[in-house]
Amino acid sequence: MLRSDLAGQAFELEAIEAMSAAFVAACDALHLKISDPAARFVAEKVIEFAQRGIRDPDVLRTMTLKEFGLSDENASVAPSEWGQAQLGMKHRRETWPTKSSYSPTRS
Repeated sequence: MLRSDLAGQAFELEAIEAMSAAFVAACDALHLKISDPAARFVAEKVIEFAQRGIRDPDVLRTMTLKEFGLSDENASVAPSEWGQAQLGMKHRRETWPTKSSYSPTRS
């Protein structure tokens, strides 16, 4: 999970473990490496749901996938079969990071 997204927020260890499990599972379902710049959008959604009090990793994963237009039934479909629009990023196309435009900052 992205540490910068959690900065200034307090989560109990149980919540962090659930969020981490949901994040990894959602990235797996979306065929994203956790180091992929697009995984940031997944992390943001998991954190958003955790802030609402959801602590079950399966529920966090399912709700996150639903935000990206996927259900548990089609979560294992390869990205080439569902395209970027089904990732739920229609409204973020301008900000969708590409590997060529992404440059991580060092702190």
